[in-house]
Amino acid sequence: MIRLLLVDDQIIIRQGLKSLLESKPDFEIVGEAENGKSAISILERLAIAQVEAPKPDVVLMDVRMPIMDGVAATEVISQQFPDVKVLVLTTFDDDEYISQAMRFGARGYLLKDTPLEPLASAIRSVHQGYTHLGSGLFEKVLSPLLHSTTPKPVNFPPEFAELTPREKEVLRLIATGANNREIAKSLYIAERTVKNHVTSILSRLNLRDRTQAAIFANSFVSLLDDSLK
Repeated sequence: MIRLLLVDDQIIIRQGLKSLLESKPDFEIVGEAENGKSAISILERLAIAQVEAPKPDVVLMDVRMPIMDGVAATEVISQQFPDVKVLVLTTFDDDEYISQAMRFGARGYLLKDTPLEPLASAIRSVHQGYTHLGSGLFEKVLSPLLHSTTPKPVNFPPEFAELTPREKEVLRLIATGANNREIAKSLYIAERTVKNHVTSILSRLNLRDRTQAAIFANSFVSLLDDSLK
């Protein structure tokens, strides 16, 4: 059972999400909050009463809210409750919020109008420890980096030399937004092997998750391509 906390300042959004998600037998709504501050208070209360009311596994977090927005709340939750995953719900115009939330520890993001099945799949993926990048948003969030007028670095950081040729191939595919299954199919290797490579890449490069890995790879995309030739 995946326990969920719904955080949105619009009650109609929370009610809609609750109605949809409760139709799935592996989801349980354990709380609702109208802003980030209330969400943190709920987590603190549930953490104290862990036996009677376990705290949520995943927080569905809106970003634009009064009192405390989703970005600030995500930062606090990531620090105080590192085992709780935050999945950001956003609109297509929240680029800055999305980028900040991911830097502060959000494990994924998707649009508020995402249909039930992709939404449920994203929640399960984040709960399992993966980073979920919503369809159409990946390129949008990385766009400022990909089209920046700032000169690109001429050299990789020293840690890059520790990557194996296969890990470099995996990193390049991560940069395109490919998930583990897609990478496995592309490289003709097992999905479990891909997961091991991703873990190794994050460790060697001192990165938190595959979103940071994608940003890293896109920052050095031309050099990375050259290294694979």
